[in-house]
Formats: sequence, C-alpha cells, structure tokens
Amino acid sequence: MVILPSDYADEFQQFCENNPQPCPVLEVLAPGRFEPGIVAPLADVRSDLPRYRVFRDGEPTADPTDIHDLWNDDLVTFLLGCSFVAEDALMKAGLLLPHIAETGFVPMFRTTVPCIPAGRFNGTMVVSMRPFTYDEAACAAEITKHYPMAHGAPIHVGDPAVLGIKNLAKPEFGYPVTMTEDQLPVFWPCGVTPQEAIVNAKPPLAITHAPGHMFVADITSESTRV
Repeated sequence: MVILPSDYADEFQQFCENNPQPCPVLEVLAPGRFEPGIVAPLADVRSDLPRYRVFRDGEPTADPTDIHDLWNDDLVTFLLGCSFVAEDALMKAGLLLPHIAETGFVPMFRTTVPCIPAGRFNGTMVVSMRPFTYDEAACAAEITKHYPMAHGAPIHVGDPAVLGIKNLAKPEFGYPVTMTEDQLPVFWPCGVTPQEAIVNAKPPLAITHAPGHMFVADITSESTRV
C-alpha cells in the first residue's frame, strides 16, 4: 500500500505503469477516500493494516498501527499486489516456503536493478527471495508467471551478485531463511520497491505498509490468476 498527497499521485501512478512487475496496481482510491471499492469494500486503509510506515520528506519516521491522526482529504491510496498472493499456489504444488515456518517474514533485498523513473519517483528494485532446488525453481517460475498481480515470474535465479546483493544472510527487510546446499535463491520483484522511490521523491508525507505487514483484501488469490 502507498498513500500520497494528490500532487504526487499522477507521477506515482505513472511510476507503477512504467514498472508493472514490482508495482502492480490493484486499485486506486480517490483523494480522501479510505474505503476500497473493489478489492475490500467496507475496509478502512487507516486502520486495517497490522503496521504502517510513515515517511516525512522521504525519511521514514514512524511505524504506527493506526493512521487516523495523519489522515486528510488530500491523500490518495494505491493498493498494490504482493508475491504472497501466489504462495498458496506454490504450496499446493508441494513447494516448501521456509520463511512461513521460520519467521513469517520473507527476506527482501535492495538491488542495483534500476526502475524506469516517472517525475520525482525513481530508484532501484527491491526483491523477495525464496530458496528452491533447480527443478523446484522452474516449477515456481511456471506457477507464478500466471499471477501478474503477485509480481509474476522471478526476475533472477542463482547468483545474487547479478542483482547487486552482497549477502543473503543480511536482508534489508524481513529475516534470512535457511538454505540447503542443493537450493538456489529465487528472486521476485517486491512491493517494497515504491518505498525506495518515495525516499527519492521526498513527498512531505507518505504512508506505506511496513515491510511484511500487508493489507489483506477480500478477493481470493486465485481470482488474480491469468
């Protein structure tokens, strides 16, 4: 989720359109509106996330559990897809996801892969990582390519240095996961990417989900499959 002043909304929407894999848009709410009309009618984006991240002039300043006190009628809310949407399909295919058993938080890494800028929004992609064997990685790629709202297929399998990632044991967001010798790291674009763009755009106020603390919609994961 990303909430911005209306003066920044068009540029951010263009940023999402320029970078649809890390920033797939599910719904955009009109200025001041806090109830989604499509993915979760009657929900309230001011209180229905487990934790938020507040940015002031591009700097993260707080991680509250409620943003009623920050709300105003000029704010525009973007609800974005998440790789968690495809995890049910991965598990039904028999693919184990160690982050679910170990910490509940997938490891996420900053990369050196540039996004296509739009106005004041620019930056590099953030990716999430799940370990699989070679054959499992091929299966995971085949499954997730059918879920564009969950970031689609992986962007890379194997050497993390190709993405500019130096240490898999030290993710910038989330927590590391156990990997066995026969597993490869598999990387998907991540919905934390907009937070990097917000740091560079420096809006006076921006509110997002705290990494790993997503908004849960009413639509099913399978309804987004194509």
